[in-house]
Amino acid sequence: MIVETPGSQSSLHRANLERVVRAVRLAGSLTQAEIARSTGLSAATVSNIVRELRDSGIVQVTPTSAGGRRARSVSLSGDAGIVVGVDFGHTHLRVAVGNLAHQVLAEEAEPLDVDASATQGFDRAEALVKRLVDATGLGVGKVIGVGLGVPGPIDVDSGALGSTAILPGWAGINPKEELTARLGVPVSVDNDANLGALGELVWGTGRGVKDLAYIKVAGGVGAGLVINGHIYRGPGGTAGEIGHITIDESGPVCRCGNRGCLETFTAARHVLDLLRTSHGPDLTIERMVQLAREGDPGCRRVVADVGRHIGTGVANLCNLLNPSRVVLGGDLAEAGELVLLPIRDSVARYAIPSAARRLSVVPGALGGRAEVLGALALVLNEMGDSTLLDGSVAAADPVFTR
Repeated sequence: MIVETPGSQSSLHRANLERVVRAVRLAGSLTQAEIARSTGLSAATVSNIVRELRDSGIVQVTPTSAGGRRARSVSLSGDAGIVVGVDFGHTHLRVAVGNLAHQVLAEEAEPLDVDASATQGFDRAEALVKRLVDATGLGVGKVIGVGLGVPGPIDVDSGALGSTAILPGWAGINPKEELTARLGVPVSVDNDANLGALGELVWGTGRGVKDLAYIKVAGGVGAGLVINGHIYRGPGGTAGEIGHITIDESGPVCRCGNRGCLETFTAARHVLDLLRTSHGPDLTIERMVQLAREGDPGCRRVVADVGRHIGTGVANLCNLLNPSRVVLGGDLAEAGELVLLPIRDSVARYAIPSAARRLSVVPGALGGRAEVLGALALVLNEMGDSTLLDGSVAAADPVFTR
């Protein structure tokens, strides 16, 4: 038996292998010259390590060009395993299957009233996951993990949803344990706002930004916070509950028991009530946004009012955390400048000027896919670099494309 000691050649070689794998997984794909620059290793060392990793089936190397010169692109092997993302929204279920070569192999969404029944939701998710995995032709044996997004905070101690008022039909359900038992693979769980932030950070308008907030307005209002490049959840897992910032002490009573929370002025069920009389009971946020873009005065007014309220919450975030970017996700982001301008106006009015000047407010680039892509990245974030080198698989922060 060979025992590695600190400073030995074998431990140094192992550390260099992990440095190369880490660089590739963080970037998605890199040329050997880029690997050398990012790791600080010599070109010769990188060449030898890449050759070893390729022979082991851990990475794949393809011809490319860089600066008009021939080069070789290195990425994690596409057949090393697959990961699954599951996103439960209040009105939909979305599932995606991706591989370690950063490709989405299959993706599908279907309508679902998640509020009604956790059992029904998990039945549908289990069936959809198995169908999409089968469609890849790789088989369930290749699945190395599942990322699961739910529309509510996760209690870090119990693993259960932190507020049954959000999903009353899920009372007593531990989402991680439920899906793990059904699929027989490791499951990582987070709330949808955090996954949206992770998705935009890796693939969308958050790329290259170390400090940002992803704001999602749906059945509730939440923020996924990225601090120094990492999702910040807080010790209890409830960081980012921007929906419960008080903006009017005499306002409507919120489900949390307080009055005048941001959510009571911006969440879908409250906003749509303002238009029921004039636009009918079947109006949705998506339809409201469409009508606003077409010039409907009532919908434009409501969208602008919602933007101003969100901007008040964003101004509070600016004063506390000073992010450099705020990304607006969900259906409301499709309103574009109709909602973004009021947000910026409120930020300019209520935020500390030095923080407001450095902030950009932009729509998300991924639309409804942000959370499910974030779920894929979550799986890979939970795995260490050494696992892949030990004959299994590991990756993090890949760039999935379709």
